[in-house]
Amino acid sequence: MFKRLREDIACVFERDPAARTRFEVFTLYPGVHAMLAHRLAHRLWINNFKWLARALANLSRLFTGIEIHPGAVIGRRFFIDHGMGVVIGETAVIGDDCTLYHGVTLGGTSWQKGKRHPTLGRDVVVGAGAKVLGPIEIGDGARIGSNAVVVKSVPAGATAVGIPGRIIEPPENATAQRRADTAKRIGFDAYGATRDAPDPIANAINRMLDHIHTMDQRVEAISQVLESQKLMPHFEHDSDLDAVILAPASDAEIPLGTNKLTE
Repeated sequence: MFKRLREDIACVFERDPAARTRFEVFTLYPGVHAMLAHRLAHRLWINNFKWLARALANLSRLFTGIEIHPGAVIGRRFFIDHGMGVVIGETAVIGDDCTLYHGVTLGGTSWQKGKRHPTLGRDVVVGAGAKVLGPIEIGDGARIGSNAVVVKSVPAGATAVGIPGRIIEPPENATAQRRADTAKRIGFDAYGATRDAPDPIANAINRMLDHIHTMDQRVEAISQVLESQKLMPHFEHDSDLDAVILAPASDAEIPLGTNKLTE
């Protein structure tokens, strides 16, 4: 027990630059107090002292503002920073070296018995106010952004942000890079340039970027043919679309060969 306590205090110094002394951490950090109470409550719970375990958990919540069900399984060096409003459900499983910030909920989405809360791997960080809901798995080293609502599993090393939680990652292949380049050229924040996750909005935007890229290729080919026939000079895509102003439909027809849509 004392070894686990020393680990808990040591991990605070690794993850909280505001920590100054071991005495301060031990006496004033609610995350440390909540874990001390949970370890005792969990031991009572698995030994079938259910009421006493729940009573201890409720007492801990009263003093720390952190609600951890005594049935939750929590690994070593678990750190809850600030802590107020954290809720961890009965069937939640948390691996070693995880960090939760204030307002985090590891909750369920069903009233059915059985596994209904998330499982966090090792070294997972969940930002302030995030909600991780249902019997999903958050892979080792994953990051959950503040105020995200995650209802689908997150692979190891990935980052999920937004409502609902969407996985963001750097482009890893030619298709993803092409979409990012197209989005950047048209002045679009490349939300849709991420991998096609099971997200209908991201998928629709990715298809639009693919369509824009195909149309650009066709217009480029037409331009080259017109230039070869000396009908009009070849033109490149406008690099700065912010400078392009669409003319009203009532305006006179724009002559061929002009690179700007309006003067």
